[in-house]
Amino acid sequence: MTPFIGSEADLIQGYLAPLAKGFPGAFGLRDDAALLTPPPGHDLVVTMDAVAAMTHFFPDDAPADIGWKALAVNVSDLLAKGATPHAYLMSLAFQETPTHDWLAAFAAGLAQAQDAFGLALVGGDTDRRPGPTAITITAIGTLPTGTMVRRATARPGHHILVTGTLGDSALGLKVRRGDADARDWQLVEANRRYLVGRYLRPQPPIAAVELIRQHACCAMDISDGLLKDLGRMCQVSGIGAHIDVARLPLSRPAAQVLAADPGALSSILAGGDDYEVLLTVPAETVPAIIADGAALGVGLTAIGICLPDGAVTCARPDGALVTLDTLGYDHF
Repeated sequence: MTPFIGSEADLIQGYLAPLAKGFPGAFGLRDDAALLTPPPGHDLVVTMDAVAAMTHFFPDDAPADIGWKALAVNVSDLLAKGATPHAYLMSLAFQETPTHDWLAAFAAGLAQAQDAFGLALVGGDTDRRPGPTAITITAIGTLPTGTMVRRATARPGHHILVTGTLGDSALGLKVRRGDADARDWQLVEANRRYLVGRYLRPQPPIAAVELIRQHACCAMDISDGLLKDLGRMCQVSGIGAHIDVARLPLSRPAAQVLAADPGALSSILAGGDDYEVLLTVPAETVPAIIADGAALGVGLTAIGICLPDGAVTCARPDGALVTLDTLGYDHF
């Protein structure tokens, strides 16, 4: 590993300034602040999420994957609001000075994510401090004025939909850690790589952003587990909900895991790190939004219904309710 030798300014200009290329208001990361001007008739949507070693990623994960994940988890929040990603600020905190190789690979992962999601770095901060490596990102998106999709606007009778597939990342984390139950799944290598890849590089459905803004009555991203995040949506909306396990969209590797290990259902429902979008729509619009999503290459699946009141319940095909020890991840 080649050690990084230089100042903070050298680090910023050598590795991070190229990520601001093409964004005039970033000023090449040579000023104290960035200048953002939303398009006429548009609002700015702002969100912030941090990822830290030993909590959100392993210290020995590939730096490019860490960079991708740090940006993707923030983009996921923007998409769930119907906002098109525009720019981001980033704070990097290191316990030890990183190597040249680590910084170069990390910046390459960020560049790949920027290209995939359509935004640029416009500023931030770098420092060294006690504790694990942490990356904090503030992401900024744009949308037509007054069109942001809220999480408090689900109503009784709305159907509950999700994008993509659920549980892949949580199962991939188990494989990545080498958990005993994951070893018993006897996955072929391709399925192992798929699940671990979903953990390392979340894929928020960028193609669905206008679809969400135009059709969703209520939306949020799934970061801490389907049941926990649906519970949050229902709480602020003042409603209840019911989910049908048989309708949960699963990838082929996840379906194979569940067939071999029924206990894996808890990871699928509550494991978190999906970074898909949870949304509600009126019953009559379900076929249209699913068809529109398919035309964009975005899978959308109706998994349940909003109720006038009560808790979030989840039932198996035989009608038996699913009970879990935990509904999802919580930092506290």
